[in-house]
Amino acid sequence: MWRCSSTRKNRRKSVRILIVEDDREAASYIRKGLRESGHVADHAADGEEGLEMARAADYDVLVVDRMMPRMDGLTMVNSLRKDEDRTPVLILSALGEVDDRVEGLKAGGDDYLVKPYAFAELLARVEALARRRDPETVRTKLVVGDLEMDLLARTVMRGEEEILLQPREFRLLEFLMKHSGQVVTRTMLLEKVWDYHFDPQTNVIDVHISRLRSKIDKPYPRALLHTVRGAGYRLQA
Repeated sequence: MWRCSSTRKNRRKSVRILIVEDDREAASYIRKGLRESGHVADHAADGEEGLEMARAADYDVLVVDRMMPRMDGLTMVNSLRKDEDRTPVLILSALGEVDDRVEGLKAGGDDYLVKPYAFAELLARVEALARRRDPETVRTKLVVGDLEMDLLARTVMRGEEEILLQPREFRLLEFLMKHSGQVVTRTMLLEKVWDYHFDPQTNVIDVHISRLRSKIDKPYPRALLHTVRGAGYRLQA
């Protein structure tokens, strides 16, 4: 079982964060740090993808790079504000003059962090924004039917029984639970769970889905994880 070993981490409320950053190395670094701090982090590679993901899911905080292809960060944030989306936004930018910061805040940003920055400061700002939004609504658990995942303790329960998962199995189930009721494609799993942006032409997904199904479904009378032929998988009560 994958568990956070730090007592400090277990005291911290889990925050669901969307990182919108075209620099994949920087995004991976931020995502890894946020996850190690007990949070849930997704990644979008440009403003258009970020806007789509932000509209489709309920995030506690958005971390948005200012300069990106297809759609820049300020345009993305402004579009969300026009939709009456009030999710707190931390803007990241190499542009650090007063006028640049003012422009970012006027576009709808709640905070502005100039590159280069220390991860500890980014983390503190993200958590402060989450508390400012609503200290009581930060999600720490995912539930689908009688299956429950605790994002702080890194535990999974079905009914009264604890299910022991390997780290990759935990990430796979976490993604499926966050998209419960939706069809999740192989491409989505490769990108979001394995961080592959190409198809390695292996059966890695099939193997992990089979192992996960043997743990969360086979011992129980009702299956939750379903194969959608020709499309992908769906976790649904």
